[in-house]
Amino acid sequence: MATVHKIARGITREERKVIFASSLGTVFEWYDFYLYGSLAAIIAKQFFSGTDPNTGFIFALLAFAAGFIVRPFGAIVFGRLGDMIGRKYTFLITILIMGLSTFIVGILPSYETIGLSAPVVLISLRILQGLALGGEYGGAATYVAEHAPNDKRGSFTSWIQTTATLGLFLSLIVIQLTRMAIGEAAFADWGWRIPFLVSIFLLMVSGWIRLSMNESPAFARMKAQGKTSKAPLTESFGRWKNLKIVILALFGLTAGQAVVWYTGQFYALFFLTQTLKVDGQTANFLIAGSLLLGTPFFIVFGALSDKIGRKMIIMAGCLVAALTYFPIFGGLTHYANPALEAALKNAPVVVTADPERCQFLFNPTGTKKFTSSCDIARTVLANSSVAYASVDAPAGTLASIKIGDKVIQGYDASNLSKDEASVKDKAFKKELGEAIKEAGYPTKADPANINYPMVIILLTILVIYVTMVYGPIAAMLVELFPTRIRYTSMSLPYHIGNGWFGGFLPATAFALVSYKGDIYFGLWYPIGVAAMTFVIGMLFLRETKDIDIYATER
Repeated sequence: MATVHKIARGITREERKVIFASSLGTVFEWYDFYLYGSLAAIIAKQFFSGTDPNTGFIFALLAFAAGFIVRPFGAIVFGRLGDMIGRKYTFLITILIMGLSTFIVGILPSYETIGLSAPVVLISLRILQGLALGGEYGGAATYVAEHAPNDKRGSFTSWIQTTATLGLFLSLIVIQLTRMAIGEAAFADWGWRIPFLVSIFLLMVSGWIRLSMNESPAFARMKAQGKTSKAPLTESFGRWKNLKIVILALFGLTAGQAVVWYTGQFYALFFLTQTLKVDGQTANFLIAGSLLLGTPFFIVFGALSDKIGRKMIIMAGCLVAALTYFPIFGGLTHYANPALEAALKNAPVVVTADPERCQFLFNPTGTKKFTSSCDIARTVLANSSVAYASVDAPAGTLASIKIGDKVIQGYDASNLSKDEASVKDKAFKKELGEAIKEAGYPTKADPANINYPMVIILLTILVIYVTMVYGPIAAMLVELFPTRIRYTSMSLPYHIGNGWFGGFLPATAFALVSYKGDIYFGLWYPIGVAAMTFVIGMLFLRETKDIDIYATER
């Protein structure tokens, strides 16, 4: 409560209520949305158990990304409604869709119970969540910015920016409390549903608050003056003058912001649990600690942007992230799983195989079977977080794996029966597993060898990068577009950037790692996008902090 009063100082009681309702509802929506990302590994086993573990996890990440794919469409639908009929009812619709979709995930039967229907329904619910979230952010940012003093828009809107991190933090807290209350085994079996079911109470609170809201004063004034847009989509995207700004906002602003954000808050968590084999509870505590330390910097950089400008802070965040991701993630390996780091250095692994028999190990549908000796060998290594180099062999050569001085012969399952393949698979995994273990590759991170302070410091640095790019961005997006089409215009580039460039990051990065055999190779995706945004933003985007945001035209 005290936080919101600080935001709202100097404005009316009714405006304080509006800002508080917008912020609180957004926190709850992010809580709902982030639950899935935090529980992706468990959900993969519950709803995609018909696939191998590596493919199942990638499939689960794509289901997570499905909610992001549709966010731009949600931005168009709800942005249009917000610009034409008002903010209040738009907010109410989005929170109802979000909350009910999340609650249903908590009661949805697993793959073992209803088969293929389970992942189909799950992805459908994720799509509904994404549509709702697509309509949320633009309204909240516009709402707060239009109530803020001209010299404090960055500071005021930065509080809205904290809602995403606070929503993630809240989801992690609920998950951890549930885990501690019922135990890890029960949580993996059925307890993971509890955080989803709890969201019904959040929905009731948010719905009640939004029902009591009044319409936005800025929108009401514009409507009274007859200046509302009759066709916000046409004005936003059918006229080159505005469409050009939308495109520049996407590639020169939100795309880089998105990948820095998701690398710091989601890929870091996935890297800890899936690659470094840190147990889920410990990883969540580490992420929660870094969020606690880093979140105040949203306000720091938001307020700083009121003084020196938005653009330079966001561009600096993209640049420093692109330059330092490799050493930071290398440091996470060093401090979270030193045994893995030592094994990667002292026992290099080489897969020698016919390149024509090596497919891209990305199977989102779960229907493709990897039966060649090359694919089988790389799949097992990827599931064990073992980095490897590939060497081409003559056509028809069976794949072999060299671990240190030991060579393990692969097998081809193309012409084997199911039973024969099962016997071969079991023997191969046993032999390879023993060799991996002998070479020093750990099956999980040893809690006694984790340097917790250093891991938290590195994770906090990643969060600070997030605050640099995300803290000032709401104010800058609001300032880029005229009032009459602001909700629609700013929502689309924001949600394409965050929904597509950001939402695809975990799945894309893990697929790249599986393809290359390098646990750090997936970082090239966020590095490349962040570098692109830095170049385009520096060359073509203007500073916006002194722009009159109340102008109906530009």
